[in-house]
Amino acid sequence: MSTYAELSRDQLAALVPELLLCGHLIDRSGMAHTIAAFGREGMTAVAIEEWQLASPIYTRRMQRALRFTGDSVETIFKGLQLDIGAPPQFMDFRFRVDDHDHGEFWLDHCGALADVEPMGEEFVVAMCHDIEDPTFDATALATNPHAQVRPVHRPPRRPADRTPVCAWTVIIDPAHVPPAVPANAALIANSVAARTELASIDPAEEGLADYTGPLLSDLRFADFSRSALRRMAEEICLQQHLLTLGFMVAITERSDAATALGIGRKQFAGIAGLTSDRIRRCLDLGDDPRALATVLRLHPALNPLSYTGIDTSVLDSAVRLRFPNTSGAQTDGAWPSMVTPDDLRPLDALVRGVNPRFVARVTATDQHGWTVDIDLADTPFREASEVAVTRFSTGAGFAFTDRGKPLPLTVV
Repeated sequence: MSTYAELSRDQLAALVPELLLCGHLIDRSGMAHTIAAFGREGMTAVAIEEWQLASPIYTRRMQRALRFTGDSVETIFKGLQLDIGAPPQFMDFRFRVDDHDHGEFWLDHCGALADVEPMGEEFVVAMCHDIEDPTFDATALATNPHAQVRPVHRPPRRPADRTPVCAWTVIIDPAHVPPAVPANAALIANSVAARTELASIDPAEEGLADYTGPLLSDLRFADFSRSALRRMAEEICLQQHLLTLGFMVAITERSDAATALGIGRKQFAGIAGLTSDRIRRCLDLGDDPRALATVLRLHPALNPLSYTGIDTSVLDSAVRLRFPNTSGAQTDGAWPSMVTPDDLRPLDALVRGVNPRFVARVTATDQHGWTVDIDLADTPFREASEVAVTRFSTGAGFAFTDRGKPLPLTVV
């Protein structure tokens, strides 16, 4: 049961990096509202906790899906290439592996830094020092608890145009003491999202079925099989849900439930609209109801279906969504739970990423769920302020390029 199974191999190869980038931009949406609620220091604490809670869970999921499990530096680097924290090209990670226990990575371009540098040095230090130190280690420990990521150099940049923008060593040593397990780790580890099973990859299909070969300088997604790309896409959707669950845990600790839900809905609206826009452009879709239905079937907020249970259908001149009252996403309190018959604002932001004239209205509710129809209003609506805030990121207009055949960086 996968809406991504409807796409061709070429379409999936184009869409997977888009999903990684949109996952990265979740924080461009959420952190703007977190700063408003808790200040810069509070925002920093929330960012650290959400990534510490989510990253180890989804890193291990992707390792198992593409069969590159292990405990080496190479395994850590492969995981970064399929992590919403490091979308390709926008966060241009370069790697060197010296041996099983030693390596280095550096960023030739950092879209996150491009977004933050205009905000001033305090925000740069918050991201590149306060947040990166514990969260890089959290990602690495998913592969080896004795791995440590330490800076060679990092921003603030001296001189201002220094490249690479940062460089880091990764060293595995049994003498390294693993960081403490976050207090709320079990909440995310035991979530339905963390335990959701997805369709296996067909090894008989044309293209790569896994990432068991050498570490590559870049992942060329067109080299993977159709079912491998489908699995990647759904895993990336779960990465986004897991990160959002971590975000909600962190902000709920610092506020009451109503305030936390309000911030969560703003985060959802901001990234939902931008993601719809990028999916539409990626697949060269129009802005009519059929195009909207395609975007809805592929939108990470509504996927994977085994987690959300949301049904999409096309009517004569509208699109119908059916939200079940019971699903993994509802149990976890993930994005779909934040849209209710009484509050459609995140959904309106999502559909207007396809066409600003779309409007959602509830048409039925019963003991099993509720139904919303989406059709065209006579005049366009103004873009939601949450989406406008998210467009502050240079990632909003970022374009991927074809870098040609990747080079192997390790010997198998």
